[in-house]
Amino acid sequence: MPALLPPVPAARPPGATDAALGEGLLACLRPLDPAAPWRDAWAALGRDALEQNPFYEADFALAAAQAFGEGVSLLMIADRPPEAPGARLLAAWPFRRVRARWGLPLPVLMGWTHGFCAYGVPLLDGAEPERALDALLRAPRALSLSPRLLMPNLPREGAFAALLERHLARADTRSAAYWSHERALLDLSGLSPEERAGYLGHMPGERRRKLRQRLARLEKPGPVAFETLRAPAALAAGIEDYIALEAAGWKGAAGTAIADSPAETAFMRAMVAGLGERGGVRIDRLRRDGRTLAASVLLATRDTAWCLKIAHDESEARHSPGVQLVHRLTRDILSAKTPAFVDSCAAPDYRLGEMFWTGRRKIAHRLIEADGGDPLFPLAAGLERARESVARFRARRRKGG
Repeated sequence: MPALLPPVPAARPPGATDAALGEGLLACLRPLDPAAPWRDAWAALGRDALEQNPFYEADFALAAAQAFGEGVSLLMIADRPPEAPGARLLAAWPFRRVRARWGLPLPVLMGWTHGFCAYGVPLLDGAEPERALDALLRAPRALSLSPRLLMPNLPREGAFAALLERHLARADTRSAAYWSHERALLDLSGLSPEERAGYLGHMPGERRRKLRQRLARLEKPGPVAFETLRAPAALAAGIEDYIALEAAGWKGAAGTAIADSPAETAFMRAMVAGLGERGGVRIDRLRRDGRTLAASVLLATRDTAWCLKIAHDESEARHSPGVQLVHRLTRDILSAKTPAFVDSCAAPDYRLGEMFWTGRRKIAHRLIEADGGDPLFPLAAGLERARESVARFRARRRKGG
């Protein structure tokens, strides 16, 4: 009987680059490719990551690649080339090489962000997060990339934030924070069933009264039902309904609705189909007589739900169907055992979740100096601060402040 030959690794894609980091690890640079042999290893890393980030997990990121992934590369830390059988990933970070963010030839590695991505924490192996982050921040120099990393929407507290601070102190490298803000977070961690049941007791009586009044008006033509879609077939129909609902409102009039972009429409369909197969997405709706009054799309990770999108029927705006949906969704989650957290993923000036949720997630963009140092880091940090100041000034002027 002939001896079995070892499996032949898949061919490396054009533009692939690897660099040895020591300690048995490689820094690997690859394009975003839905057919890549390392997709399963990337998915496994996302499931077991130190900090959950559905936007950088394989199924979501690869669905988004066609619409938003031009110029994006995936930096991976692995124990062997990711095409090799059995490859294990310790870190994954999608980014763009931005050559003149500040109007000067001062390149920076910019963490991938787009209109459907509200969190920028890299995926780090949950069993060895320190080793993973150390290797990730050594990788730019090993790969001859810019020694400056700009990671948008990082948590200012929690496991990753503490890990980053320890690394910066150990490596004697620098970091600067920008656009610090907070967004609403439903934090049910450690609450007893009785405490979950009483969570909404913080709401003022006047707010409760207005909610009841508006719900009564919304139900005057007929009863309003709350429903959650989780099955793949129901999700497929539900996302079409959501896209149509959004297009019927102001975004459709402005030409900025998902329906106005074939690429965004394809992304939403592919993302919901892919995540729906493994229970990674839900659509919640308020319906009356077969008509959707409000709908939301939430991603689901280990113990957290993430509010990706929400829309409402603007012909019913005086009765606040979007507010009613968030209220009803909150009550539904409070009555269940999971999730422990719901992240509003809200922009700094969007306060809907704060009406019901007392928790806050502290967020900031971070400019980080890669290991090995960067003599131009102070210049880059100052330019980014000036960029932030100008953007804040323009925002105040638009609001008339």
